[in-house]
Amino acid sequence: MAATEAVGGTKAVPAWRGGFGRLWTAAVVSRFGDALRTAALPLLAASLTDDPLLIASVTACGFLPWLLFGLLGGAVADRVDQRRAMWAVDLVRGGLVAAFAAAVALGHATIALLLVLAFALTTLQTLFDNAATALLPALVPAETFAGANARLMTGQQLAGGLLAGPAVPALLLAGPAVPYAADAVTYVLAALLIASLRTGAPERPPRPAGSTLRAEMAEGLAVLRGDRALRWLCTATTLCNIGMGALIATLVVHVTDGHPTGTAGNTAYAATVTAYALGAVAGGFLARRIAERTGRIRAVLLAGAVQTGCLVLMGALPVLAVSIGAMAVFGFMGTVWNVQQTTLVQERAPEGMLGRIAAAFRTLAVAGAPLGALLGGAAAAGLGPHTPALLAAALFALAVASLGPLIN
Repeated sequence: MAATEAVGGTKAVPAWRGGFGRLWTAAVVSRFGDALRTAALPLLAASLTDDPLLIASVTACGFLPWLLFGLLGGAVADRVDQRRAMWAVDLVRGGLVAAFAAAVALGHATIALLLVLAFALTTLQTLFDNAATALLPALVPAETFAGANARLMTGQQLAGGLLAGPAVPALLLAGPAVPYAADAVTYVLAALLIASLRTGAPERPPRPAGSTLRAEMAEGLAVLRGDRALRWLCTATTLCNIGMGALIATLVVHVTDGHPTGTAGNTAYAATVTAYALGAVAGGFLARRIAERTGRIRAVLLAGAVQTGCLVLMGALPVLAVSIGAMAVFGFMGTVWNVQQTTLVQERAPEGMLGRIAAAFRTLAVAGAPLGALLGGAAAAGLGPHTPALLAAALFALAVASLGPLIN
């Protein structure tokens, strides 16, 4: 049985023993390496081309596999041993990033290679993320899902933003390949931690005779469509992800006023990413308490409304100090949204279908990100580097409005 800790008289968060601590450590270590890579990639792309649309295309390729393989990843995650799938995927990803680090070190990096790497890593991530979502209930009891998700997201933001973000400029000074080599090492460490979990064979209802992956993917979509709360939440998250795609893909251009190369540009970008992470960590500590006071759906509404205001400020007042402050608040509310979203999916998914429900939700929600990245790149190229923030604000406002039917 999964262990819990009493908090304020209730079993609100999971105990570190029983496997959750190792899963948390693996997630944090892996996130640290991922943050090194994802922070360095736009800077590398900007050093290879000054075309905002090409820079944004690297981000778009990092989302596209969810459209092609997201549902398949969820169906496979519901069929296999999630623990084994996760450590195997991490080993493969570690090998790919190590090979990319070698290419960068030898001076063979190109925009085409960046696009291929982003696509390949996200293709593998479609299985890993769905398996991770489905594995968590095997390690912690249902009443601690929100606390477990908050701890995971807080730890990942702490490692990915506060530790990795400021380290990127220093690592780049040591060599352009160093962030990617470090990422490869963290994949291997995470794989070893996940392999050490002892969860036993997953318990699932027997599949009907002749059941196919295609039929199981369709079943996941049907269940998501039939759940009113998840359906509207997925719609809102999709709109937000279009906005996030536009913002993230052009953030390096926004904070450097269209001139992303050089030490000053690296420092400004790192400061903005770090501010986002600080806010996200704080949001992780308070996400559960906010939901307890407002309810999960109202917590999501509050988060989306505040994020909309942050984006308006960024677009209307394109000053670095304003962007840093706005991104800190934006990150805080982003974690509040994500904790409630993930917990609702875990709570409402039928037994044996969590991988497919999570995959259907992610695939539909992430579908907008590549479009947003390309729209953001086009807007920055045609209308100026600060336009994507205003575009994202409009999309977040629509997302908040779309949640209206869930408020009684």
